Amino acid sequence: MTTPLFVSLPADARHFLVAFSGGLDSTVLLHQLLLLRTRQPGVQLRAIHVHHGLSPFADSWVAHCEQLCAQWQIPLVVVRVTLVNNGEGIEAQARAARYQAFADALMPGEVLLTAQHLDDQCETFLLALKRGSGPAGLAAMPERMPFAGTQLIRPLLRHSRGTLEQWAQQYALSWIEDESNGDASFDRNFLRLEVLPRLMARWPHFAQATARSAALCGEQEQLLDELLAQELAAAIADNGALRIASLRELSDVRRAALLRRWLAQQGAVMPSRAMLNRIWQEVALAREDATPCLRFGEFAVRRFQDCLWWVKNIAGQRDTELIWALPGTLTLPDALGSLFLLPGGELRAPEPQETVSVRFQAPGLLHIVGRSGGRKLKKIWQELEVAPWLRDTTPLLFYGETLIAAADRFVTQQGQKGEGEQGVRLEWQR
Repeated sequence: MTTPLFVSLPADARHFLVAFSGGLDSTVLLHQLLLLRTRQPGVQLRAIHVHHGLSPFADSWVAHCEQLCAQWQIPLVVVRVTLVNNGEGIEAQARAARYQAFADALMPGEVLLTAQHLDDQCETFLLALKRGSGPAGLAAMPERMPFAGTQLIRPLLRHSRGTLEQWAQQYALSWIEDESNGDASFDRNFLRLEVLPRLMARWPHFAQATARSAALCGEQEQLLDELLAQELAAAIADNGALRIASLRELSDVRRAALLRRWLAQQGAVMPSRAMLNRIWQEVALAREDATPCLRFGEFAVRRFQDCLWWVKNIAGQRDTELIWALPGTLTLPDALGSLFLLPGGELRAPEPQETVSVRFQAPGLLHIVGRSGGRKLKKIWQELEVAPWLRDTTPLLFYGETLIAAADRFVTQQGQKGEGEQGVRLEWQR
């Protein structure tokens, strides 16, 4: 007797991108979707396999996935990624690279499907418990959540690995066994190999009970989201920064709840209670003349104009000087973007004998259009209310030793075109 399908798809979507590692879980998911596609002809499937380069067998995994997807007539995208050391463990780095690849590969109207199951949910809950997480962390993985402008759905989340194994055996499916899954030095593998089998032997429904606890934590977080939504919206400025004044008179508990929700809106990994306390004590309450910064991997929380800002860490460029060979494009370092000098603007064009360069600091007194008298660059940045972390990453255009303009900020009097001249404009594409 044929086992009924246990995967269902939402009625409001018909195009799906399936995260396909080639392991048991994603193979069962893809096979069920294959059968579902025959019953619902409007369903369109694509698969994506991410090559992390961590295993010596990674190339053979790609070949396996390509062969299986060709057999099942499911288009496959293979993405090779390079892991970025952000101070977190190799598992977190691989996960970040994987989900970035998913986000980049999604096409308009597609929904991402991943193959996490009930046992994965239990492991995620226990890992959060080990970290001392609150309800947000203990909520573990939702079945459905917003992702990259669309949805991420986990259709197998209510089903155990044992159920998936039965399906795979019934249909004689073949799958990849990642050799790293047997390495108990990884926290998740330690739980899977040594802890959960003993818990399940003692309490066979432990995974289901854990999933219920995770769901209850998720409901509590959703309720808090609803209760705090208006207060949070009122505390956030139009530019997305969080007003410190809105938090000053709150209890520690309420302030922490608002900080967590603001950070979640920025896409930050949920901080610990200690890190939340550091944000408040070391950044929000730093002395008035300080420029505090608390780093979170590639990002940081900073303070400016009595607000908290979530910003990407970019190395300062104070000592950088770039010679610009016109009429070409100038590519800036550290992913700062590109500069173009185009016809039709308020800047004078460079003279043939003038060397064109871009720098990130300028000495002496500067005379800018619209202001009388000379000012040092630091004073100009303050008057223009440019945040400190942007001041030494904003490109300055020089002709010879003369400052002409700061991209998107100001033009100097020496950089203005004369009456009747054909001017140029400086365009910065970030």
